[in-house]
Amino acid sequence: MFDPLLLYQVLTASKTFFLIAGPCVIEQESLMMHTAETLKKISEAENIPLIFKSSYTKANRTSGDSFSGPGIEQGLKILAQIKKEFTLPIITDVHETSEVCAVAEVADIIQIPAFLCRQTALIITAGQTGKIINLKKGQFLAPEDMTNQVDKVLSTDNHLLLLTERGSSFGYHNLVVDFRSFPIMHKMKFPIVFDATHSMQKPSISKTSGGSPEYTPMMAQAAIATGFVQGLFLETHPNPSAALSDSNTQFPLASMEKLVHRCVEIQKVSLRTI
Repeated sequence: MFDPLLLYQVLTASKTFFLIAGPCVIEQESLMMHTAETLKKISEAENIPLIFKSSYTKANRTSGDSFSGPGIEQGLKILAQIKKEFTLPIITDVHETSEVCAVAEVADIIQIPAFLCRQTALIITAGQTGKIINLKKGQFLAPEDMTNQVDKVLSTDNHLLLLTERGSSFGYHNLVVDFRSFPIMHKMKFPIVFDATHSMQKPSISKTSGGSPEYTPMMAQAAIATGFVQGLFLETHPNPSAALSDSNTQFPLASMEKLVHRCVEIQKVSLRTI
């Protein structure tokens, strides 16, 4: 188990951005292990901190028929195995207060999903674990509105916070990213993460969410270039078209090395010029 304070210090003190990456939802064990191994090799080659991400359950599905994951017991078992075998910190999302204790036994970062970012009891229960909390900004919130959500975590005397931008609703089936949200949320004095894959969603088209993954590299690189983004969030899969969840937005695992390298090089330049 990673000490929460020491892990947070590693993330906040890193001279490079940290990477949160993994498949959207936990799938077969072999796929998960392959993805974790590949991501760790990339992170070591680029000397950047890596947190492995995947969900045991996706409570927010467009259709009731959509795959939602293996469930908390089996999902946490696979995440624990990845953590042990690759010595990687784990992040996963919670949806109900009843899930938090079990998740805190495995996860080093507890994620509050965007659609649940105003759920007071959920946020407070997660904060009380003492784990790092990743608050995702709701698609329906202005960046300055995240102050209220931050205060809910701080009320538990937990100051280990990450704030994630994942786009704002624009019309019925589109999301846009207002880059002004990065410096606005940065004023709250916590690391800012950019979710480059969910930001490319086209929500609730037919029975699934669509997406524009071709823009993911451009958006990720542009976000890093602002100088305000300390973490990059990318859901990735060996074969996105066959992914059981978010197949229209997950980034190809085979392309991750190139994208991460370009973002590292861009950050070096932005740190010299900003």
